[in-house]
Amino acid sequence: TPKIASNAQILFLVMNASSLTLLPVSIFMYRAQQGAVDPTLVFLPILLATSASTLAGFFSVAFVQRIKLSDPIVLTWIVAMTTLLSTFIFFLSHLSVERLGIFSSFLGNATLFGLIITFLLIGVLKRVPVYESFIDGAKEGFDISKNLLPYLVGMLCAIGVLRASGALDIVLDLIRYIANVFAWDTRFIDALPTALVKPFSGSAARAMLIDTMATHGVDSFPSLLAATIQGSTETTFYVLAVYFGAVGIQRARHAVACALFADLAGV
Repeated sequence: TPKIASNAQILFLVMNASSLTLLPVSIFMYRAQQGAVDPTLVFLPILLATSASTLAGFFSVAFVQRIKLSDPIVLTWIVAMTTLLSTFIFFLSHLSVERLGIFSSFLGNATLFGLIITFLLIGVLKRVPVYESFIDGAKEGFDISKNLLPYLVGMLCAIGVLRASGALDIVLDLIRYIANVFAWDTRFIDALPTALVKPFSGSAARAMLIDTMATHGVDSFPSLLAATIQGSTETTFYVLAVYFGAVGIQRARHAVACALFADLAGV
């Protein structure tokens, strides 16, 4: 008999797939490598997008599973999170573009610096050799990066072939045509490759992001949007395969639909 995912397991998976990203360091690193003036500029957009995806994932699961949102504990968490997010959005909506960029940069840099200081303090309090541990981690990180490089190069080559063949351009042109019919701003279309592959492959989405940065400029609107999409959610089907595969679950029930709905909300 196929093992069926329980309601609790589905909620756990959707929350992980929606991936509330508080500090998207990898996105900052990609932007810095591409020569961004301010690598942390996308910090606030990613925070808002990942918050939206997490809330959407939770409410979609709650709707399907008929979770009693009126329960005092659940209601307290919902009200607290919604109030915090609404207040944050209200504050951001009253900032000018210049002030928003400055605040995003400051908050991103302050969070990153504060996290580093926190790690150092915890290491000192626990009598951990911080510097030696950092060196060991850096060595491991270098080895991991070296092992991932061939796959990333291969993915970038595949993307180049796809673009050169015109297949991806045909799809994007079709979407652009539809957007023009409805008089929409078409700049978002150049970021769609990242959004389309993100649920399936994190490495492919990362390659799409880097390609978008290289093609349109690291601080262009498509690149900023693609970076926000990349940091807003997790790779849904990878999370599904790892988490459910580890415990032998063969029937995911509504987990995929709810996780993809969360992805859509993040986009």
